[in-house]
Amino acid sequence: MLDVTSIVAAFTEDQAEKLTKLSKHRLRYWDSTGFFKPSYVERGKHLPFGRFYSFKDIVALRTLEMLRVQNGVPLQHLRKVAEKLSDLKPNYWAATTLYAINRRVVFEDPISGKPQEVLSGQYLIGIPLERVIRDTSEEASQMRKRSPDEIGRVTKVQGIQRQSWVLAGTRIPVSSVQRLWEDGFSAKQILEEYPDLTEADIKAALEHKESKAA
Repeated sequence: MLDVTSIVAAFTEDQAEKLTKLSKHRLRYWDSTGFFKPSYVERGKHLPFGRFYSFKDIVALRTLEMLRVQNGVPLQHLRKVAEKLSDLKPNYWAATTLYAINRRVVFEDPISGKPQEVLSGQYLIGIPLERVIRDTSEEASQMRKRSPDEIGRVTKVQGIQRQSWVLAGTRIPVSSVQRLWEDGFSAKQILEEYPDLTEADIKAALEHKESKAA
């Protein structure tokens, strides 16, 4: 089974919207009301590009989308479920199998091992979170793939690395590649540090430094 805690990633609000099918308006509302907050906040969440979601956040939000939007579970009920489950297990939205019946949430009781409706004790079929995690991982990997025109190019993107220069299509600062080169790393060694890069990226980073110094 995939271990959600071993996957490290940060997703912008736009990426979270695409991966979860939850509108930015809904994400911001859940954040402002304290129902679901993103793991990372930069420069104040009230500003554009201030919210970043972890992979566990995305898995949890996709689960909530199934419960809230697809199965019509009322938000107020989900709040009560959150209060109940938070006493049993941390990161509960991404750490257990949840079920939905008659617009109510059921979970697998950690003591009895039986699916139990959180507030009343009913039973039902489940939402397998392993599948949610796998699908999220596959879609996130596709989203992170770089297009050919991004290879060997540096850019600035609002909300990424505080608008410092990065290799296009990545969050890797140009300055990080330059420092490794100055420390005596070969191109091959730099690629071992950053396997998502290419020799064209390294060349672009070094040439960018030379152009700035000229």
